Amino acid sequence: MVLGLERLWTPWRMQYVASAEQSTGCFLCEKPREQRDAENLILWRGERVFAILNLFPYNTGHTMVAPYAHEGDLTRLDGAIAAEMMAALQRMVRVIGQEYRPDGFNIGMNLGRVAGAGVPDHLHIHIVPRWGGDTNFMVLTANTKVMPETLNRTYERLRARLARDG
Repeated sequence: MVLGLERLWTPWRMQYVASAEQSTGCFLCEKPREQRDAENLILWRGERVFAILNLFPYNTGHTMVAPYAHEGDLTRLDGAIAAEMMAALQRMVRVIGQEYRPDGFNIGMNLGRVAGAGVPDHLHIHIVPRWGGDTNFMVLTANTKVMPETLNRTYERLRARLARDG
């Protein structure tokens, strides 16, 4: 421990770290091009942006909104893309809120690797639903995050809600 610094152990993230190190491309570019939305967990497609479930979620419903354009610099993002990203963000928050009834949301972007961006060259906004008590004893004592449903079930529920939402 350095000057009272505590360590937060997150062993479930190792699969993400290992896969990111092996990847040679940008999954936020590749997945939409494959046209296999269910397999790739793409929830929604717009003209300039899309919404995709996070393969390594912090909570059920953890979604990302990203442009199709490979751009990592927020200051250079086209205004039309930025506007569509915000509209998509609003829609996804509404849909996730209707389907899962979280108590709140964490919404954010990590700009640059030192800021925590796992994909620093492709902008994306994280939407993480939060519930009171979602950091429970399992996370605190066993370094384990319990996910109450599979990604495929989350995908099915959110796709159905999106279809009803219009």
